Amino acid sequence: MNADDFTATITVDATAAEAFDAVNDVRGWWSETIEGTSGAVGDSYRFEVPDVHRCTMTTTESIPGVRLVWHVSDSYLSFIADTTEWDDTDVVFDIAEHDGKTEIRFTHVGLRPADECYAVCSNAWGAYVTESLRSLITTGQGDPFRRGTTLEAEASKHGNTDLLGLSS
Repeated sequence: MNADDFTATITVDATAAEAFDAVNDVRGWWSETIEGTSGAVGDSYRFEVPDVHRCTMTTTESIPGVRLVWHVSDSYLSFIADTTEWDDTDVVFDIAEHDGKTEIRFTHVGLRPADECYAVCSNAWGAYVTESLRSLITTGQGDPFRRGTTLEAEASKHGNTDLLGLSS
């Protein structure tokens, strides 16, 4: 990991096991349209917003209640010049209990401020982790990308309307 890698941290009133289970419920906090599974080493799933963004995440490390790592492949980001910018990056969740609460540190290893995607991707990851994942853990209901949602609505939710050139 590099100090410049995008990182977001949340602390929740839940056990490390509950947090780990919620992170693996990717349909509950990231996207309802995900196909595949996460959790065990070798599991993989595909995230896709048609014609805008897709990637395949493969679980490369899974220590229940402690750590989960997804390796990114087959990425496509239509809104930047290097459409495969996420390829060979890793998404890491480090989970630890402290003083009766659980900290989840999310790091997208390889997503750095110099990257063209950084502004849009860090806004989206930040919202999915600090709002949707947190809500899934604390209330049982996340705010993932929903089937039938428009790109404009999702971009607006994450403050990316202007960054994606969707302003009217």
